[in-house]
Amino acid sequence: MAKVSVILPVYGVAEYIEACTKSLLAQTLDEVEFLFVDDHGPDDSIAILQRTIEGHPRASQFRVLTPEHNLGAGMARNFGIPEAQGEYISFIDPDDTVEPDMLEVLYNKAKASDSDICCCYMQKCFPDGSTGDLLVNPHVAEGELTHEKRAYILTHYVSLFASMIYRREMILAHDIRFPEDRAADDSYFVSCVWMKARSVAYVDRPLYHYLIRPGSVTTTMQSDKYKKRLAVFGKLMQYAKDHGAYDEFKHELDYMYLKKGYLSSVANYIRNSRRPQAATYCEIYDELMKQVPDYQENSYYRSDKKMQALIRLLRCCPSLATVALRWYIKKNNIIT
Repeated sequence: MAKVSVILPVYGVAEYIEACTKSLLAQTLDEVEFLFVDDHGPDDSIAILQRTIEGHPRASQFRVLTPEHNLGAGMARNFGIPEAQGEYISFIDPDDTVEPDMLEVLYNKAKASDSDICCCYMQKCFPDGSTGDLLVNPHVAEGELTHEKRAYILTHYVSLFASMIYRREMILAHDIRFPEDRAADDSYFVSCVWMKARSVAYVDRPLYHYLIRPGSVTTTMQSDKYKKRLAVFGKLMQYAKDHGAYDEFKHELDYMYLKKGYLSSVANYIRNSRRPQAATYCEIYDELMKQVPDYQENSYYRSDKKMQALIRLLRCCPSLATVALRWYIKKNNIIT
């Protein structure tokens, strides 16, 4: 039995997949399987993968899974989950690379602490070889995820899903999958994990190298992407209700929706639209009122003066809010 199963969706990454594959071949953990899901891309990514592993002693650990048609990254990962045999599952993107000991370090730490998830840092990298910020999951004390710890993470988390390994039994037991919508699917998955994971461990090292490149899903402009984001966060709220988390964490999940569902959808719309329309702001706000009609009574919202001011500005003066948000997105290099 493999200790870790690595699932990688492959689509249009011919320029990068060789480097990714070599970083996997170099892993110091022996008991590992690599599941590449061929998502019917327009280039020869899979052929490059096969040439890279040909004749290598670890070639038998690599499998190519081929669904009938293109699925998108999230659903391609879902396609790989039933095929995974590892005790833990890792999701790595084939345009990124990882440190040689990433899987071994994360697995050993997870096993030593009997944790459902184990997280590391993520290093932003660029095609010219330069590096950017370190991306870090919110830290709580290692061990059991108490109510207080879970509440903190649900209101502070970031969607660094590829910087973690996940106990496979936990994913299967709680029916955690990526949504079919091709936007914010990582946020959905990570949120469900934080709702249901029993315990957490951390490795305070940048073991994952996250390539920021033009043409990737996160950097491609799509004027209607905000609709998909709203749909995903609507499904997330429904998952919480269906799986017994909403009653316990209503305040935290409502606040998460305010940040990740409502405001991030507004920011996404602004980033992807040359001339944002007030009617679309109203459409996004209407969805907020559908999901969190009592948001003004939320304790986190009531203590967040900046959020209050921004939402009021969007409601009363959308043109000024657009200018302010465009400046903030550019200044902080935010990708939505």
